Amino acid sequence: MKIRSITSFVDPQIDHINSKLEPISEFSRELHAAIESEGFEVETTRLAVSPFPTWLTGSLEKQKHLLLKLETAVTALGWNYLSVGPADPHRPDSYQFIPAFLASTQKVFFGGIISNKRAVYPSAVQSCAKIIHEAATISPDGFANLRFAALANVPPHAPFFPAAYHISGEPAAFSLAMECADEALKAFSSANSLDQARTQFLFALESAADRIGPICERLALKHDLVFKGFDFSPAPFPEDWCSLGMAFESLGLERIGSTGSLTAAAFIADALDDGRWLKVGFNGLMLAVMEDSVLAKRAAEGALSIKDLMLYSAVCGTGLDTIPLPGDTSVEHLSAILLDLASLATRLGKPLTGRLMPIPGKKVGDETDFDFGYFANSRVMKTEGQTISASLMSAAEIPLKPRKIPS
Repeated sequence: MKIRSITSFVDPQIDHINSKLEPISEFSRELHAAIESEGFEVETTRLAVSPFPTWLTGSLEKQKHLLLKLETAVTALGWNYLSVGPADPHRPDSYQFIPAFLASTQKVFFGGIISNKRAVYPSAVQSCAKIIHEAATISPDGFANLRFAALANVPPHAPFFPAAYHISGEPAAFSLAMECADEALKAFSSANSLDQARTQFLFALESAADRIGPICERLALKHDLVFKGFDFSPAPFPEDWCSLGMAFESLGLERIGSTGSLTAAAFIADALDDGRWLKVGFNGLMLAVMEDSVLAKRAAEGALSIKDLMLYSAVCGTGLDTIPLPGDTSVEHLSAILLDLASLATRLGKPLTGRLMPIPGKKVGDETDFDFGYFANSRVMKTEGQTISASLMSAAEIPLKPRKIPS
């Protein structure tokens, strides 16, 4: 188990960047050292700020200049990546410049809200689809879309990128993103029963929280920050020893994507629900196709589809993540996928994200060839090629609420 990220949250205050960020960066370095002294590797430290529409104004060139200024300051202070939060459906113009922002920065992540706890916003869905479509052409490999996600009912302070954002006016805070798919695999592959698998898995996660939590609380008090908690979504690393897909299969599946996979997903998610730690973010199944060696393999074999991943999200996945798509995927096809994702998140009252990656020049079945340490290459997946028109796509919003089961 590693810490994927110590993610700090703060208002940016562009006019006073250094004076605002220096104390938070000092805290981040101190927490990094304290956690590593406890025997845990920390892969990255990251900063997330309040949504950019609340503070980024002016012409496109002025906004790009301010973003580059913030990116430079954040990098100089030691953070690996920066998230500037999501565009807002109530400010529809906030979506339009994101492709230009992606093209002009290197370490900045963005989001776009497509639903919240009360409604789905079809115009925002289409705006996010247009961003994905345009961002795919920024580089020949479509890699810029790694730094953008559509956010469906995602609350603040989730530590995983690109979902992370702060709330304007709230105190500075932090949370931890855990890379723990290896603990699921170890627990499940060594267990003689489901009860033992569940017990071993929870013991590993709770033990880590018990060791790290007091450090976080102590340093939060010292630096006057709020500790929001842990996100123990079992994030993978693209090698078999840290594959959530392999953990699924160790429960008895022929392969993930086959019949029984939904039951395995529900079992793991239910165990996470019972975990005894301060929760923030998703705490769900992180089935990121190109970040997981076994998921990448199963997708390449055709055993795992977008609809499968959407189905597993219904029992507490984290959505559609790092999905390789054909380069000619249309805005309409992307919109259809995102509309379903948004509706699922709002109706079930859970957070989901969509990080879709059309790859220029690639078609269904073509091999991906990313040279990135956090990716396992796969094959391009099909979108089903379906579109949605009026009345669903023309509505200003689709009012939804989480289903309440009668007692």
